[in-house]
Amino acid sequence: MYMQGVDKLGVAIKGMYKTIQIPQVWKPSLYMYMSLALSISTHEGQFYWYTNPKAGPAFSQELVGMIYAFGAMASIVGVLIYHKVLKDYPFRSLLFFAQLLYGLSGMLDLVFILRWNLALGIPDYFFVVMEECVSRIISRIRWMPMMVLSSRLCPLGIEGTFFALLMCIDSLGSVSSKWGGGMVLHVLHVTRTDFNNLWLAVLIRNVLRIATLGLIFLVPNVDQSDLLIPTDVLTMTKTESTEHDGLQLVPLKEKVEV
Repeated sequence: MYMQGVDKLGVAIKGMYKTIQIPQVWKPSLYMYMSLALSISTHEGQFYWYTNPKAGPAFSQELVGMIYAFGAMASIVGVLIYHKVLKDYPFRSLLFFAQLLYGLSGMLDLVFILRWNLALGIPDYFFVVMEECVSRIISRIRWMPMMVLSSRLCPLGIEGTFFALLMCIDSLGSVSSKWGGGMVLHVLHVTRTDFNNLWLAVLIRNVLRIATLGLIFLVPNVDQSDLLIPTDVLTMTKTESTEHDGLQLVPLKEKVEV
């Protein structure tokens, strides 16, 4: 049993290695990583600014939690919009406009930090709830086609294993985003009490989000229902898996005959 497990693991690793070398696979995988990594996270600095009584709007921690709860509910709206309206659009077009809106929606954070909402007569609480909901909806619309694209990149026979690999790449992108955001906040000297450059950190984040559009050529310009990886790779993987399973049955048969 141990050797069978090792052999299956070897077949899966070999299949993943062959698959990730295909341009139709590594290019969109690279885009998904970069789109997540370049969207640096400034949430830590913004949270302390939210609750600061001098520099910020002096929200309570409970109120900040409620704001995030409204955002979580808005995410469901984003999923519904994708399912009802956007699921038939090509990957490249959909991700282009989703990423563009994602960068532009981040400017709402900048408006809030610079307190321009008060100049427009919009109360802090109403504005931040609106901003959080809009941001979450667009973020979910951007996230859904990337999940569908990831599922289309998985070859037959090792679908679960390869999808897990792609999710690891996405997780690495999220970690890189937090690490990059922390570095930017540190370089700009944004702390729990000093928020003078927080607006600049948010602006850099938004510029990087929009700059990601320069990598949109890595995404295949095909419909979401189209086959993305070569058929021979699927056949090869399936054949290897079938032959391997056949070899495993031989000693079991011999044991029964004895």
